[in-house]
Amino acid sequence: MFKRTLTQSDIFLIVANLLPVFGVWFWNWNPMTVFIVYCLETIIIGFFNLLKMGIATAYRKTDIWYNGNYQARVSGIFFMLFFLVHYGMFVAIQMGLFFAVSGLADQFNIGFFSFFFKWPQLIGSDAYIMIGAFVLSYGYKTVSEFLLTGQYRRVPLGILMFQPYMRIFVQQVTVILGSMFLAFGAGKIFILVFALVKIVFEVYVNYEGLMIKQ
Repeated sequence: MFKRTLTQSDIFLIVANLLPVFGVWFWNWNPMTVFIVYCLETIIIGFFNLLKMGIATAYRKTDIWYNGNYQARVSGIFFMLFFLVHYGMFVAIQMGLFFAVSGLADQFNIGFFSFFFKWPQLIGSDAYIMIGAFVLSYGYKTVSEFLLTGQYRRVPLGILMFQPYMRIFVQQVTVILGSMFLAFGAGKIFILVFALVKIVFEVYVNYEGLMIKQ
């Protein structure tokens, strides 16, 4: 369950999560902008998980679908479509909670669907630096720990499909609690607390290892 050593991808994620802390505390980045990027991180994680499922599907084509005592071999595309719908609903609920607790929904008159059209108007160049850092860190993790290790040949699609949820659950709870600081104008405290909690869980909790036995 707990990691004993840091991997290179862990170090990339630590740097990506420390970047907004330095940005807000020392470079005058807007905490609200950082909050929006953390919301986008949920979508970035989902994208890379869908990519991993696509790679596994290209290799093995089908896998076993379990539903209680029922099981059947189905196309990997079915797993991908199920993940897309299920994760999409999960993200929609999470975004609604984020916006409501932080006050973003009232301040900018945005909802989940309008968020996809409005978010480029709500962020600046500093946010794209953060987004780039997260994309690079998750991309490196996908290549180094999924492709190069041959994990795509072994991990069942049913397990791969639910891998992001534990990490996102931790992020969800932390953001909701931390956004209360944001609503009261304590943006620097929010960013610091959120980033530190995220780093602790990223470094010490082996999310994939909880579900995968090599």
